[in-house]
Amino acid sequence: MSVTNLELKPQASPQSSAQVIALGHTAGPGIDRRLSHFAAQAFANLLPLLFTLTLFILAWQLVCSSPESSLPAPTRVLEESWELIAHPFYTGQGVDQGLFWHIFASLQRVALGYALAAAVGVALGTLVGQSALAMRGLDPIFQVLRTVPPLAWLPLSLAAFQDGNPSAIFVIFITAIWPIIINTAVGIRNIPQDYQNVAKVLRLNGLEYFQKIMLPAAAPYIFTGLRIGIGLSWLAIVAAEMLIGGVGIGFFIWDAWNSSLISDIIVALIYVGIVGFLLDRLIALVGRAVTRGTANA
Repeated sequence: MSVTNLELKPQASPQSSAQVIALGHTAGPGIDRRLSHFAAQAFANLLPLLFTLTLFILAWQLVCSSPESSLPAPTRVLEESWELIAHPFYTGQGVDQGLFWHIFASLQRVALGYALAAAVGVALGTLVGQSALAMRGLDPIFQVLRTVPPLAWLPLSLAAFQDGNPSAIFVIFITAIWPIIINTAVGIRNIPQDYQNVAKVLRLNGLEYFQKIMLPAAAPYIFTGLRIGIGLSWLAIVAAEMLIGGVGIGFFIWDAWNSSLISDIIVALIYVGIVGFLLDRLIALVGRAVTRGTANA
């Protein structure tokens, strides 16, 4: 029998086997503990909300269930608007669309108007916050224009654009831009002097100072203005679409009122509130990611 034909196979020592077994037993409970902690937190956060919603729906049902009530109870809303709720992707002719398409059309207008307001607002806010001369020349004008109600701009925009869609986008723009300008300017003015001294020591040029010092320091203020702006944008588009017509959640609500479909209006308002909440959460999450948690969410 040749020795060269023998194959030596390493054998695991008792200690290594014990280590592997120990690891296998400790990994499971750790994951279970994290899942349990997450479930407990979710339950603790959702329980007050569910309790409040239950009380609200019960109160609504009790108040509006009488025959003399001019508003429908929740059960009646479900009964009368079930087709609207169950078929949000319905596609018909003209403005006869499901709620998803009305909301989608409104979101498209909001996205364009809000993006323009964010770009122009941050630029003007940076100018006003950095330059004392610009602040003296522009800030009084901004303070006067921001007090004009959003719908007051609609006739002027219709006269200028001769079309409802760009007019609505302009109303979004002119509504959302003011809080963005003001909060950006405040953030720029509140940059610590130490940051500015460091920029001078490092001899940063204007672009480097803007990218590395100005924007990071003012980002929490900027995102506060952006959150206020997205909320105002959603409010303004619903009001503007009531007047310009076409596909959109605002026109849907106005058309339902003209048709005396109060239950449809209530369903649409619930959708409007949920979408507005999600838009605010989206901007807040982006702000936390950009500012690494310094912006409030």
